[in-house]
Amino acid sequence: MPPRNQKKSSAKMQPEMDFVKVLGKGSFGSVNLFRYPKPDGSMFYNAVKISDVQRYDSLDREFRILKKLRGCPRIVQCFGDYLFEDFNCHGNRVYKMVMEYASAGTLTSYMERNRRLSDSIIKNFTRMILQGLVSIHSLGYVHCDLKPDNLLLFPRYDEETWNCSYDLKISDFGMSTRARERSRYWRINCPFVGTPIYMSPESVHDGTVEKALDLWSLGCIVLEMYIGKQPWSEVDSNDLEYNLVDNIAPEIPNTVPCDARKFLETCFASTPKDRGTASELLLHPFLTGEERKPLLLKMKISPKKMTDISERPMKLETIPMNPPQFKKIAIKPLKLKVKILPWRTPASNLVPVQ
Repeated sequence: MPPRNQKKSSAKMQPEMDFVKVLGKGSFGSVNLFRYPKPDGSMFYNAVKISDVQRYDSLDREFRILKKLRGCPRIVQCFGDYLFEDFNCHGNRVYKMVMEYASAGTLTSYMERNRRLSDSIIKNFTRMILQGLVSIHSLGYVHCDLKPDNLLLFPRYDEETWNCSYDLKISDFGMSTRARERSRYWRINCPFVGTPIYMSPESVHDGTVEKALDLWSLGCIVLEMYIGKQPWSEVDSNDLEYNLVDNIAPEIPNTVPCDARKFLETCFASTPKDRGTASELLLHPFLTGEERKPLLLKMKISPKKMTDISERPMKLETIPMNPPQFKKIAIKPLKLKVKILPWRTPASNLVPVQ
């Protein structure tokens, strides 16, 4: 239950806002879109998370964590110094947390609109998630419910080309827990500290959470961006629990690129410490673009030992040069044999005249 001074101060600070639409609902309550006019006449939009009295503690815990993370570029920002108190349409007391509005929706809705994501987009989103996790883990917290539904997209337009890109921010810290502490949401009959299909094997044993849990969840998200469907989509809840107890990771199809496969294998390491840290994964070749070259072994061959010339005198042997030998060929006079035949009077068919 909220403290009394919380009720009085929050009631005074409730701004006048117009309801626009419901953005989402869950066990915590709902998230609605509100707007209010600025002094210049333009409209300003905020997302407002609303919980009833029974869930006040969870909302207040989330608000306190978000206050510590103010200014972190990859974390959704909240406004105000405390929760606002109000009454719903049924006259019941509710509490509100005002946050920035992500007009591009969640990563889930983005994947539904874009069935096939490019490598560059997947890597950019992965990098932004890790940057957010660095901020969260540096404060000693584990998010515990990292999934596409809790990743918000904010459009950013280039002033010259008007090309649209997106800033990704992590939201929904309702299940966040201090590292190495036992989650208040873990139960023996339901041993999950967050959404089951994104949970790591070690988290189901006794509910004690480690920062490596968020890295396993990140691997599930990256895999989902590549294959276009949730991990363990063909496994029921009972088999999922058995798979995690047996340290079985989601299957990585052959269609996933090699560098992404190695990144996922790191995220899905059965031993939490083998997953590294969020800062270390930011330097993985999958995100830096640096491929590990094969190791080249250079064999150093020592030259043969040579004796110093000064230690052993050099012996020179003089070989006399003989003049070139030419074969003499005697030129003999050419002898011709001539045979002289006797003269013969040529025969004639002419008759002499008397």
